Amino acid sequence: MRKRILIADDDPGIVDAVEIMLDFYGYQVSSTYDGNDVLKLSEYPDVLLLDIWMSGCDGRDICKELKANASTRHIPVLMVSASKDIAQSAIQSGADDFLAKPFEMEELLLKIEKLTH
Repeated sequence: MRKRILIADDDPGIVDAVEIMLDFYGYQVSSTYDGNDVLKLSEYPDVLLLDIWMSGCDGRDICKELKANASTRHIPVLMVSASKDIAQSAIQSGADDFLAKPFEMEELLLKIEKLTH
């Protein structure tokens, strides 16, 4: 069965590129430009790729909420950000891993592979 990945990022260029690449590698990909949508999901992904700074919300707050909820705390969260300096705060908010933008697709694939096994 194909692993499901949800991308929550308000940058359409990144979402499109990552969706195409992950689909090519056999993942089932969905996306949202609004991080608040993540908290309204009825079906959860195998991995959440979550941008830290999105218009209207902070990915770290979303991550904290997911990790505080018994039904969603098991979802691996890979946080991404253009700021390399906030990796520590991403991990402190409960993220399972962090990736600084711009990133190499190979590095993203390796991290997703690690989080899904």
